[in-house]
This record gives sequence, C-alpha cells and structure tokens, in this order.
Amino acid sequence: MKVRTRLTLLFTLVTAMLISFYGVAIYYSSKEARETSFYTELKSEAVAKANLFFQGDLSEKEMHQLYKNNTQTLSEVQVAIYDSGFNLVYHDDSKVDYVKENAEMLSKIFKSKQLFFFLDDFQVAGIVYSHKGKQYAITAAAYDQYGYNSINHLLTISIISFIIILVLIYLAGLFLSKKALSPAVKMVEQIKRINAGKLQLRLDESEEKGEFHELEKSFNQMLERLDHSFSTQKHFVSNISHELNTPLAAMTAELELALQKNYTQEEYQKIILNALTDVKNMSKLSGSLMDLAKASYDPAEISFSEIRIDEILMDSYAKIRKENPQYTIHLNIDPEIDEQKLIHRGNPYLLLVAFNNLIDNACKYASDDTCRIDVALVADHLSIQFINNGITISEKDHQNIFKPFYRAENSFDKKGYGIGLYLTQKIIDLHDARIQVSSGKNTTGFQIVF
Repeated sequence: MKVRTRLTLLFTLVTAMLISFYGVAIYYSSKEARETSFYTELKSEAVAKANLFFQGDLSEKEMHQLYKNNTQTLSEVQVAIYDSGFNLVYHDDSKVDYVKENAEMLSKIFKSKQLFFFLDDFQVAGIVYSHKGKQYAITAAAYDQYGYNSINHLLTISIISFIIILVLIYLAGLFLSKKALSPAVKMVEQIKRINAGKLQLRLDESEEKGEFHELEKSFNQMLERLDHSFSTQKHFVSNISHELNTPLAAMTAELELALQKNYTQEEYQKIILNALTDVKNMSKLSGSLMDLAKASYDPAEISFSEIRIDEILMDSYAKIRKENPQYTIHLNIDPEIDEQKLIHRGNPYLLLVAFNNLIDNACKYASDDTCRIDVALVADHLSIQFINNGITISEKDHQNIFKPFYRAENSFDKKGYGIGLYLTQKIIDLHDARIQVSSGKNTTGFQIVF
C-alpha cells in the first residue's frame, strides 16, 4: 500500500473515530435531555390537573371530556389521583389505565415524595400533592411522541452526515496527502536519473524549510560523499596501477636485458640485485596498501582494547632501528606524565603502522637521519611530536600532505609512494585523535594529540 493511501486511510479512520465519539455524546446527551424535559412536563401536568380538580370550577365529567378532546390531537398526559388510603379519587380514563397503580407503587410515591420511571415506552411521574391538610399521590403518564421523533430524526441526520463527511474527508485526505508528498514524488523522479555514471547530478533543494528540505540536503551531501569516494577510488586505482607498473617495468627490462647476451657473474649479481630491490619496493607498496585497506574498515569491525601508547612507541622504535641501522632515534618521555594518561583504547597494529610511518618519514627526510620523539602532556592531553632537521614542507604542501599519493615538490628524490601520511591520518582519526604538521627553519614536526 502506498504511503499516500495509508496516510489517507489513517486520517479518515482517526477522524471517523472522533466524529463517532462526538455523535454518540450528542445523541445520548440529547436523549437524557429529552427524558428530563418530559418528566418535568409530566410533573407540571400532574400539578395543573390536581389544581383544576381540587380548586377549579370544572367538574369531573368536564375534565374527562377535556382529556378525551386533547387525546384526539396530541399525546395527552393521563393523570390519576389517589388518597393516602390508596383509594382512587380521580382518573382521566380508568378504562385505559397506562400505569395500573398498585399499593406498592403508591407507597413508594408517598415515601419518596417524587418518583420517575418508565413503563414500556411510557414515562411516568409520581408526586405527592397536599390539599387542605391531606396528601394525595398523583401519577402522570404519557408517550413522548414528539420527543422520540426529534431524537430519531437527529439520529438519522447524524448517520447520513457521518457518511457524507467521511467521504469528503477521504477525498480531502487524498488531495492533501498528494500535495504534502509531492516533493517526495519529485525526489523519486530525480533519483531515478542518478546512477554510477551521473553522480554529479543533485536534487533540487526546495526553498521552503522543512523535513523534505532536510532530506534533500542530506541526500545531496550523501551524493557528494559518493562522488568524492568514486573519484578517489578511480584516482587510487590509477595511482596503484602506475606505482606497481614502475617496478614491474624495471624488473622486466632488467631480466630481458639479462637474456640478450652473456654476462659475467658480477654483472648477473648486479642485475639480480636490481630486480630484488624492485621486488622489495613492490612488497613494501603491497604492505602499505594492505595497511590502508585495514585502516579503511568500518570502526565497528576493528578490534580495540586498552593499550599503552609508550609501549607501542617502543615497539616502533625497535622495528625501525632493526630495519634501518643508520637511523638515529631519540625517544623522550616526560617522567611526570601520569601512567593513566599513557593508556588509550586503540588497535596496537594500526598505531604501530602510524608510528612507523612518521618515524621513517622523519629520518628519511632529515639531513642527519635523525628523528626526535617528544611525549608530553599538552592541556592535559597526551601529545607525541616527531621532529627532524632538514627538508621543510611549504605552506602549499601543508594543505595536501595528507592526501593519497600526494608527494611534496621537494621530496621526489626520496623513495616513497605518497601513502604513508594518508594512511597515518586515517589511523589517527580512527583513534579519536588529531594530527597536524608544522614547519620552521630547517625543522619539520608532526604532532599527534590524543
């Protein structure tokens, strides 16, 4: 079922329930009002006939005649008068007795002074009337034909109106839901035109602020991210192909050259050494790409645990020194740092990769192959700085240094792929930390703040 139809039916159902409650309340209040009003009329009629009988100039015969004349034109009230001994004093028409009073009924009337009740469709009012020191029980009964006709007419009109109103509400609901959901229909039509080859298309954002405006805005932001992701992926694949092709082409050339003629043992060793260097470069690139893939996982899929940052730094220090004995690394940890400040939730493997990249970069671009690592507290947050002396980074490169496969203009003489810093930033972001770069006179520093 479409949302438009569902909303219309729900709207109609809720309205029908409200109207039904209102109609039932009106009907029963009108019914109660009719009964109360008619009991009041019966009481007034009983008192009026008692006054005529006891105090008027009309004889009993004339009162009977008056009653008979009135019954021909309207539903006349039938009155009966009994004394305290339950003896009949007067009756409008004893042959057609609506009430059929008995001693028990008359006793209740004398006791309660006033009694109202139903006999089939007839309403009966019983009152006590005093005359010359004596008390009489008077009953007045009649069928409220006019009142019942009014109530039935009200019920008929209510049912017909209810049906007509429901139809009108359903039609109005269809119209309003169509108008309210028209932005959604328009969005669907525009979304159908967007595919992988047309991610540059965007939804038209309505000027009117509201839920649909927020939805259009959010959808366009999602398209921006997808477009950026697709572009990055294409760029990423293109760069990977280029980076892998370079060592493969060099290896192919070296090996083809080796097959063309006979070489001395020293020359073959040189060729093999060159090929081995290219293989190592490919292995290093492949490892970087694997680390990048791991850092790109959903954070919910990455295992985090309580780790000590200083221990990860020490492991990174040992690994870099083992692979590059020519590097000099100075690790300075402020002794006043509380041990708890060194504990952080993280993934030890990914943090080790990040620290390795920063230390390797610092030593590789330093003029003296030296990296200084300072661990201290900055505004009660753990700060780690990787500082070297040598090649500095320009302001222009500061904005792009963390982009994938980007390399600064003054770094092309050094071996690299432009993945390390991009990977490092992704890992640092995963650990709810931030990384920033700064350059001074012959000095470059990367700072991580947890």
